[in-house]
Amino acid sequence: MTDVYQEFGLRHVINASGKMTILGVSQVPQAAIEAQQFGDTHFFEMAALAEQTGKTIAGWLGAEAALVVNSASAGIAEVVAGLIGQGSPYHVYHPNDPRFTRREIVMAKGHNVDYGTPESVMIELGGGRVVEAGYANMCTPAHVAMMITEQTAAIFYVKSHHTVQKSMLSIEEALTVAHAHDLPLILDAAAEEDLQQYVAMGVDIVIFSGAKALAGPASGLLYGKQPYIGWAQLQSKGIGRAMKIGKENILGFTAALKQYLAEGPESGPAMQARLKPFLTALNQVPHLRARSVQDGAGRAIYRAEVTVAPTSAKSAKQVVAELKAGDPAIYTREYRTNEGVFEFDIRAVDEGEMAQIVARLQEIL
Repeated sequence: MTDVYQEFGLRHVINASGKMTILGVSQVPQAAIEAQQFGDTHFFEMAALAEQTGKTIAGWLGAEAALVVNSASAGIAEVVAGLIGQGSPYHVYHPNDPRFTRREIVMAKGHNVDYGTPESVMIELGGGRVVEAGYANMCTPAHVAMMITEQTAAIFYVKSHHTVQKSMLSIEEALTVAHAHDLPLILDAAAEEDLQQYVAMGVDIVIFSGAKALAGPASGLLYGKQPYIGWAQLQSKGIGRAMKIGKENILGFTAALKQYLAEGPESGPAMQARLKPFLTALNQVPHLRARSVQDGAGRAIYRAEVTVAPTSAKSAKQVVAELKAGDPAIYTREYRTNEGVFEFDIRAVDEGEMAQIVARLQEIL
């Protein structure tokens, strides 16, 4: 088989950053690869494929409806467009017509984050106008409620480690405010792991990445209540045409989701057990101090947090840059390098790669 890295002059990558789009997100399981191959070599009535896979997935999750789309980002735009048009065929073909006035999407200021693109960009792509509630360090249910007007189409909540965590209203509180004003709650839970808890909460529209925790191919999942999911599906004849997903990825995602629901993600204790020898080795590297930390958004994901000591001639930013500059390129979670800290996410890292990371750090420091 052709060596793709050699053919295109690409560097190998050790992904100790997590389920990151810039690195291709996930390693797709064999069941999904086989389903993709079947899709690649057969024809389908695409509308029926989308409808039937959606019905099947909705049944698995206990939701009223579901739809596989090409990414969580596309899902945001299509959901917002659907809520603005509310099933209007005219809106599908004229999404910017001023007669559709309910375009405001209220979200906490601390949730309008950049995950590769700002949340606001995808909302605006769907025709929405972002209305920020609260402040950078605080948002209460009252802050959200006071921003609601006759032009409000939905409340938008982001469940992610990227968002401000302190002094923020909970999903349940946001849902209460939304329903008190007869509005749907859109939940961007792209990288989360537990799909069914949000159905149990009564969240109206849930958006997941198909390629992150679920380890599917490039894809996204919308699920929740009708008519909202149906309104989003109607966008396939409008703005969604530029976001269409192929037959192979619909089938690949559905197979990956089926396996995920049966097996689940790696458990927290298993991850901690794999981390233990890695942490021991990291603590033997000069100027480094490593410990296990849990994901900031509360998921059962444990990482190696590495602090670069003041005695080091190189800063955390320099260490991270040199890790990425090699071959293999070693990617870390570098959100806190300004504080002298970075992390290794080992979900896609095996024992041999951990040894390579430690050896490279020994060279750098």
